[in-house]
Amino acid sequence: MESPPIATAPADVQLIDDSPEFRTLRRSFRSFAFPVTIGFVLWYLLYVLLSCYAPGLMGTKVVGHINVALVLGLLQFATTFAIAAWYARYADRRIDPPAAAIREAHGAVVHAPRESAE
Repeated sequence: MESPPIATAPADVQLIDDSPEFRTLRRSFRSFAFPVTIGFVLWYLLYVLLSCYAPGLMGTKVVGHINVALVLGLLQFATTFAIAAWYARYADRRIDPPAAAIREAHGAVVHAPRESAE
């Protein structure tokens, strides 16, 4: 999939990159993305380590033929979808409005793929 075309000169891009508004936006993104990514990777590694080094615990039956490993594995999927929904909500509130303001202030025109398809 192609990235959307950006109608901004390279010098303007550098001005945007150096602006305090953009730095604040980048900080806002990083303050969400890095801790959540680290948390999820640790959660995933916990699952892998338990699978390798605690087979007795992972094989413990919860209900019928459902064991702890299956429950934790399914929780991995649930966590993935929950984080995606959480980020979408976070981006709608904290990332997208400042990004739109920066584009408007600097005259950058970005055509989203869905707009160019219409």
